[in-house]
Amino acid sequence: MDISSGEISFMVFRRVTRDDAGEFSLDGQMLSVLMELDGKKSVAVIAKNTGLSMGIIRRVVLKLFELNLIEPVEVAISRLDEDFFDYLKSQLAIAIGPIAEVIIEDVVIDLGHNLSQFPSYEAAELIALISREIQREEKRNSFKQKMLSKIREKGY
Repeated sequence: MDISSGEISFMVFRRVTRDDAGEFSLDGQMLSVLMELDGKKSVAVIAKNTGLSMGIIRRVVLKLFELNLIEPVEVAISRLDEDFFDYLKSQLAIAIGPIAEVIIEDVVIDLGHNLSQFPSYEAAELIALISREIQREEKRNSFKQKMLSKIREKGY
């Protein structure tokens, strides 16, 4: 697991009980983050609770992980379904024509995912990036409104 790069805001960690009584030097930020890590809250929630930026949270979580004071918890991540992508393709095709499918695939790959495993927490980012490809403002706005309604409808 590489938590030094990539998106970690959705990740969940829990404290590890250690048998060895090693001495660790923890600063205030590390201690406040460690106390928040309960195996249920995501890193994004912890950042909000502690008031720390994601950059600082990343460094703190990485250090705690390297010290074996925390471990990741497997969390089921919801994925965008086929119905969502079918709707996305049809709405984008209305706005820009038959190249819609290629643009969707390119943006999904640019975000580091594939169509069958695209996480729902990045749906809004996907729509924002795809909408940049729509030249006419009225079509772009209509596309974004329809897709945001679909995101809400699906509960993403």
